[in-house]
Amino acid sequence: MTAVDARPGRTPVDPSASRTVGATVTGLALRQIRRGALIVAALTAGMSAMVAATYASTVGDALDAAALAALAENPAIRTLFGQPVALDDPGGFTVWRTGTILAVLTGVWGLLSATRVTRGEEDAGRWDLLAAGPIPLATLVARHTVVLTAAATVTGLMAAATLAAVGTAPRGALLHGLGIALVGAYFVAAGTLAAQLFPTRSAASGATAALLGAGLLLRMIGDGVGALGWLRWLSPFGLVALSRPYEANRVLPLAVLAVVVAALLGATLVAARGRDLRRGWFSTAAGRPPRLWLLRSVPTFAARRLARPLIGWSAGVGAYYLLIGLLAISMTDFLAENARFADLAAQAGFGNLGSVEGYVAALFALLAIPAGTFAAVRIAATATDEVERRQTLLYAQPVTRAGLLVAETAVTACGVIIIVTVAGLASWAGAALVDAPLSLGDALAGAMNVLPLTLLCLGAAVLALGWTPRIVALVGALPAAGGFLLKVTADSTGAPGWVGRLSPFTHLAPVPDLPPNYLAAAIMLVSAVAFGVLGLLGYRRRDLRG
Repeated sequence: MTAVDARPGRTPVDPSASRTVGATVTGLALRQIRRGALIVAALTAGMSAMVAATYASTVGDALDAAALAALAENPAIRTLFGQPVALDDPGGFTVWRTGTILAVLTGVWGLLSATRVTRGEEDAGRWDLLAAGPIPLATLVARHTVVLTAAATVTGLMAAATLAAVGTAPRGALLHGLGIALVGAYFVAAGTLAAQLFPTRSAASGATAALLGAGLLLRMIGDGVGALGWLRWLSPFGLVALSRPYEANRVLPLAVLAVVVAALLGATLVAARGRDLRRGWFSTAAGRPPRLWLLRSVPTFAARRLARPLIGWSAGVGAYYLLIGLLAISMTDFLAENARFADLAAQAGFGNLGSVEGYVAALFALLAIPAGTFAAVRIAATATDEVERRQTLLYAQPVTRAGLLVAETAVTACGVIIIVTVAGLASWAGAALVDAPLSLGDALAGAMNVLPLTLLCLGAAVLALGWTPRIVALVGALPAAGGFLLKVTADSTGAPGWVGRLSPFTHLAPVPDLPPNYLAAAIMLVSAVAFGVLGLLGYRRRDLRG
């Protein structure tokens, strides 16, 4: 590999040419992220406005002082959803119901976009000529980071503007919007820094995703265990929660988060200045012995590629569902004694939470989102391999494209099964530790109930790979993530029944509380197979790299 040395000071550079190229680089960065940024901003603003605008019809004056006190004192509620603050205010209720979800959405988009447009473009060789021009590598990184940070800021400000537009207190709306913007900027900075430290996009994305998971865990522990509340100061999500919009309106936690973001951005620029193109600070050592395990066939190679991300996803999902099991008694007892909160949960798409079976059934439905996203991301990795030319030599061998795609799809399906099984086992183990009445069979049945929907995501991802390889992850995640958002929106706004029925989640039976909906499961599986076949046909017909 030839490193490109583009450090300033080696040769005279025309300032006007540098400004022109710099503006072009900024425009390129904006073009690369504009579609995803618009979608995230629209979802953030739309969900915030919808919940606040429907507050009177869904909650009204039903939350009296006693109900609010009971809600705030319940550790399970605080752990899963955050500390309830200002629920008697439309803005406060909106922050509690959607704040963490929207912060996670913005953070995930920020970290994935950051690693994609920096380390991903660099690994693909598309920065070679850019870095050979008048713009040094550190400036390339800085301009992309500025565009990403600006997009995260716009997302937060749009959420604030919509909350203020529907009549909530402007100060609380602004504080909430700034919190979302800072979380997005935090993970943009963390993802870009990881892209300088690690030699591959997958390693950078994995490290930043682990940071996001750790931040969520610290927030949950800090909210759920009073003696460990200080842990929230170590998490971006915890700092945003400590700002308490629409109640105390504290600026200090957000100021701390802003300082951390600035420090990460500064470290990113320092790291970018001190390395060569297409290298990272943590590059693997040369001359290590070859690792030839699982390289004898296409299916075993697919399994090898899947192993490391599968371990990470399984660990994260397992930890969450272990917590779900541990909180089963506390949550069901609270909802059994507070029927109004059970009604509110039902309006949000989580019914029958008063029993352990109903509680785990409602939360097992959420399992379709990470499992379906995992399937979509793994098929998207195949599209990335094409773009980065890692499959070119492979196809020069006696390997058919159909055989490779079938192997990748089958191995990914096995990975999905492992993830849902881990979730079922973890929830059963957690419930057993607190003596909750949940059998191993019921736990596994509840987890396996989402398999048809996750396989539908897999089929949609294969379909996109064959016909629209640029948006594989988006199309693959749509049945789960988009379907859940559609169901929640329809339930919360009183939309016509046919709107809610468009979501696959509407047709998922609450297993183990009720028997499975075998007809719906069969339709989803048939659709998944049809999508996969159509995707395979398209994949065989099109050229490599779309």
